Amino acid sequence: MCGIAGFYHKEKNYEENELHYRSLLHAMHRELWRRGPDDAGTCLTKHCGLSHSRLSIIDIAGGHQPMMRSAAGRTCMIVYNGELYNGNELRGLLTERGWTFDTSCDTEVILLGFMEFGPEFVKRLNGIFAFAVYDSREETLHLFRDPMGVKPLFYTERNGELIFASELKGILAHPAVEAEIDRQGLNEIFGIGPARTPGCGVLKGIREVLPGEYLACSREKELQRNTYWKLSSHPHQDSYEKTVETVSFLVQDSIRRQMVSDVPICTFLSGGVDSSLVSAVCAAELKKQGKRLATFSFDFVDNQKNFKANAFQPSQDRPYVEKMAEYIGSAHTFLECDNRNQIELLYDSVKAHDLPAMADVDSSMLYFCSQVSKKYKVTLTGECADEIFGGYPWFHKEESMKAEMFPWTMDLSPRKELLSDEFLEALRMEEYVQESYCRSIAETPRCEEDSPREARRREIAYLNLKWFMQTLLNRMDRTSMYSGLEARVPFADIRIVQYVWNVPWEMKAKDGVVKSLLRESGRNLLPEEILFRRKSPYPKTYDPHYEELLKGMVREVILEGNSPVLQFIDPKKMEEFLSKSSDYGKPWYGQLMAGPQMLAYLLQVDEWMKRYQVRTVGL
Repeated sequence: MCGIAGFYHKEKNYEENELHYRSLLHAMHRELWRRGPDDAGTCLTKHCGLSHSRLSIIDIAGGHQPMMRSAAGRTCMIVYNGELYNGNELRGLLTERGWTFDTSCDTEVILLGFMEFGPEFVKRLNGIFAFAVYDSREETLHLFRDPMGVKPLFYTERNGELIFASELKGILAHPAVEAEIDRQGLNEIFGIGPARTPGCGVLKGIREVLPGEYLACSREKELQRNTYWKLSSHPHQDSYEKTVETVSFLVQDSIRRQMVSDVPICTFLSGGVDSSLVSAVCAAELKKQGKRLATFSFDFVDNQKNFKANAFQPSQDRPYVEKMAEYIGSAHTFLECDNRNQIELLYDSVKAHDLPAMADVDSSMLYFCSQVSKKYKVTLTGECADEIFGGYPWFHKEESMKAEMFPWTMDLSPRKELLSDEFLEALRMEEYVQESYCRSIAETPRCEEDSPREARRREIAYLNLKWFMQTLLNRMDRTSMYSGLEARVPFADIRIVQYVWNVPWEMKAKDGVVKSLLRESGRNLLPEEILFRRKSPYPKTYDPHYEELLKGMVREVILEGNSPVLQFIDPKKMEEFLSKSSDYGKPWYGQLMAGPQMLAYLLQVDEWMKRYQVRTVGL
């Protein structure tokens, strides 16, 4: 994977002050170097500048970017972040049309495909990507993002100039952009976070290219947004047996395609059905080549002593990981994070996201990825299966079906518990969150044949794909790329997403078994004990000492008296909160973020505002 950045102005001539703008491209690159520490490049034309930071995975020697190609008096250049999983097929198509290739990397396939077919070529891509293509003859810039939003791409417009980057820090390196936050952004932080409204960059005036969208900038027209892919709803025609067979093929095919790499790969293995399926397929494929798969699992030091089973986290992973690693014969490594690493990386997590993130859920993943990256550049994960196949508790609970609210945050009161009344009055949090929810419900692709209950199931599924899954994809991208590790997500293949979207609930959860469709599709790949294990999410620490450390850090912030987060907090409410013990069984976001995570999140908000000198405006 890589980091991309750049700028475009249809009237400005960058070449008149070439030294300045090349220096600016280098500055943007330096902010993104962690995404691609292996190589870097820039190019500058009259109306466009492009910058690239490269993590070398395919064609290590020949894939330098920005990449340029000229044909028939036309020169196009590209900066690209991603991986193609149907690159060989597209290469064959372009070869038949007379194109020749100088490299074996995906970048050239996309560049020549754009030159042959134009921007609509993106519809042919199966992969994870964010890329920019500049056509010097037409003086146009196009920005593209993959259908599932696996790879990030932010942009803003300032005085007629379009500025873009893989991460917010790349945009903030541009002198025309200041870090400002208004009521909308504050509601994103306190009412929606760590999720984000699709397309919202939180900071004022900054947006993100939507999944399945591309932007077009030209001299003749204003910035245009184009949707090239979206979910479509229609009645499911396949029998249950055919559906299981199709899902089994699509899942295994996606995993095999995503193993493509010129460097060794590994997998994350939690002992749950999702990561176990990915690991089993990878292990079998590597075994054919006489190779052994490396797998990694994550936990916390001494967690077996402090673990408290609850409705959201019914069991620990290690016993299942041991069984699965033995079953597939992988070379397994158990990684453990301690309190010190988890605390220290809370602020590094902010640097990775350029935003408050998932607190210790994020900082611990940051640590684990840093350890994996010491040996590997590519890993495959089981992310996204729960959103696609209906694995979370809120898919099954009647209260979620009836609630007119995001099912992972049905009660906003924990979010308000520490905020001052004056700030809450200005924020109007309930109004903002409700409007966001209703807007997404209205966007849900409908199917006339759906019963009212099936239609509601579709709404819940849509919310998960557009909101919750995006949060976890953001986490996976930022925590892995911060250490130069590429994390691939086979379940997010658009073929799987589109097919399963229309499968009725009675097939997805046959006989009331959670994710039974995925489990049945994995028969003969996993032992029964793993195949039908009850869902247990990403682990978190239950060490009471960790919570005490967080409380001490929060008290220090309060005593300092000048921290930016204090403008939002009620000191009396905070002290009362600190005096109570946390209830881990009542998360305020998803299944993982309870009392300790609220404290850690506020610490991240404070660090974020300090680090990026975020200024509050318009309240």
